[in-house]
Amino acid sequence: MKRKQAGVSLSGLLTWAVVLAVLALLAMKVIPSVIEYFQIVAAVKAVSNDPAAKTSVAEARKAFERRQTIDDFTSVTSQDLDITKDGGDLVVSFSYEKRVPLVANVSLLIYFEGSSQK
Repeated sequence: MKRKQAGVSLSGLLTWAVVLAVLALLAMKVIPSVIEYFQIVAAVKAVSNDPAAKTSVAEARKAFERRQTIDDFTSVTSQDLDITKDGGDLVVSFSYEKRVPLVANVSLLIYFEGSSQK
């Protein structure tokens, strides 16, 4: 009695290798932008919870600039922040676009926005 062989063909292996390589390339290009976004969100939340920053908009911008220097992100500056007060709480929000070049003239546009409110 003959048994049918089972396994992966060379063409199937190459196809999956190409798919995984493209996904890995995409991840390596996009993940730094996502990490930077989470750093910005953390800085915004820290500024909104800082008692010294709640005194004025200028103090909040200075506190954000200090956080920006420490965390080393450049996509958002203190001038890009929208700072308002909701009751006694300081609400800091931001939005920005990030272009991630992929291959040649193909790029990925990601729109980020965040706020100190939950």
